[in-house]
Amino acid sequence: MREKFTFLDTAGVPLDRRNVDTDAIIPARYLKTIKRTGLEEGLFFAWRYDADGRERPDFPLNRPSYRGGRVLVAGENFGCGSSREHAVWALMDFGFRAVIAPSFSDIFHNNCLKNGMLPVTLPAADVQSLIDALLAAPGCRVEVDLPGQTVKGPKGDVHRFSIDPFAKTCLLEGLDEIALTMKSAPEIDRYERERKAATPWLFRDIPG
Repeated sequence: MREKFTFLDTAGVPLDRRNVDTDAIIPARYLKTIKRTGLEEGLFFAWRYDADGRERPDFPLNRPSYRGGRVLVAGENFGCGSSREHAVWALMDFGFRAVIAPSFSDIFHNNCLKNGMLPVTLPAADVQSLIDALLAAPGCRVEVDLPGQTVKGPKGDVHRFSIDPFAKTCLLEGLDEIALTMKSAPEIDRYERERKAATPWLFRDIPG
């Protein structure tokens, strides 16, 4: 089980860039680990830090007004490039639970859903309006309502989004693929018992 996703009311973090690829999200040197934690330091590393390792004060993730925001609002084709799942892990380790953009790489979009992150696709004009509002008033709020499938911007504007019903259920119930399978554990056990009774020879130990 993982954290359920129902409703977010949080500071929105604007990233007014298109074609943000997975190498920009998390550099390749962070791919050596298979852990989903400890990746936040590498998130947008080349953009967050200068050559001396100091935070760039103008980058949104480094600005105090945006810190703690759980919704990232970005340009089109977000998550393009390689298929690294670490990109989603890094975003979530930093604290993000949703990304709003006009379009996503298919693989990145699927990786989000498999890991409990909500990718919200909205028309480009609506996304740009959200980004502009967040840049104009740092720290203002964005609401994401998964049951109602709506995003409410800082100015009260409401935008509806679509999501696959199965993916929506998994997010609402906090289910990954393993947890979803385990919900059917009684049926799986019953099938194995009946199968063993009907074809016992398939379950006999084979001499070594």
